[in-house]
Amino acid sequence: MFVFVCARCDAELTVPLSQVALPVHARQNYGNGAQLPVLMEAGTFAVDPEPWGGPWRGWDEVDPGEAEARGIYAPVPTLSDGTPGAIVIAPGDIRGTRLIPEKRGGSCCGLDGADGPNMVCAACDQPVATRVDDCSLWQAARLSSDAVRRVLVGGVDGEPLSWAELVESEEGTSPFEPVATWGGPSGSGHYWSWSPRWEAAAGHALAHLLVASQGQPVEVPGGLTADVFQRALDTLLPAGPPRRHAGLAGPGQPAPGTGVDILLVPIHPQTGQIWTPTGPAASAYLVPLPLGVWLWLVSPQTYLPVPASGGMPKDVLRDHPLPPRPNRLFRADRGTFQHTLVRLPAVRSPWMRAILQNLTYGRSADLF
Repeated sequence: MFVFVCARCDAELTVPLSQVALPVHARQNYGNGAQLPVLMEAGTFAVDPEPWGGPWRGWDEVDPGEAEARGIYAPVPTLSDGTPGAIVIAPGDIRGTRLIPEKRGGSCCGLDGADGPNMVCAACDQPVATRVDDCSLWQAARLSSDAVRRVLVGGVDGEPLSWAELVESEEGTSPFEPVATWGGPSGSGHYWSWSPRWEAAAGHALAHLLVASQGQPVEVPGGLTADVFQRALDTLLPAGPPRRHAGLAGPGQPAPGTGVDILLVPIHPQTGQIWTPTGPAASAYLVPLPLGVWLWLVSPQTYLPVPASGGMPKDVLRDHPLPPRPNRLFRADRGTFQHTLVRLPAVRSPWMRAILQNLTYGRSADLF
């Protein structure tokens, strides 16, 4: 467990926190006017290794060698020159700070962090963090890596859970959820949609699936996995009999069958490491998925049970109507897909550059 303190005056700025991996959807910009929840679980922090926020430079201002040194192998509209290594926490876990109201950026319904740090240490007025809670953005507080330092508290940090412990304790992430909207003339509300977490996870995984395809058709398992990936793969890759096959693999699952050369595997939520197979499957290309999404794909639930309240036994479920399914086909998150793809060296191949160029126009427009 760690507490983060002001680098200038040593005032404590957070509650005790344990480190976890940065969620795949951390940089997602979802929909229009959606009220997304808090990004990080209470009591946790993650380190964002990449720059975030202004100042910004256009791609034509960046030397190709510099871009590749930063792990970016294809053109992007702009590059952040912000300080890398921000510590991302839940807004409720910050302490000893005050907000700078005039630094609200170009926000619509809240704060978007466009003007840089908008929170200062209450003890010495040093800018230390950026609060983000605008519409369509995941709510978070980002502690500036050059303005804070971490202090170990409570002795030695605990060991990460094993894969077996994670599978036993973690729950799957539902592919459908109600998305809240900000209040308007008719007040606040919500609508049922494909989960923003799933759309970001699919964008991240789809970029890896394209690399794994080597430009050949790919077939994924049927059911929900096909609903999420097959339409995009069939559109972005050449037509013809599938030459490469993807399967689900991970802790507690049977070994993949012969002919499966791409594996969809879980990401450890604490360490960020992906599960790796042994034996013949060790040579397969590994496509990472957040653990909650992977758990649902390998053990899908056909309904969302609501536990009864009061004195009823724990296992009794209400007979509530099933939640409505979204009224559109699944679409991967465009921003997460692009952010991931340009950071994979294989994107330098001409056919993958063409996919990037067709993100806005052409046949890939309705996939995102």
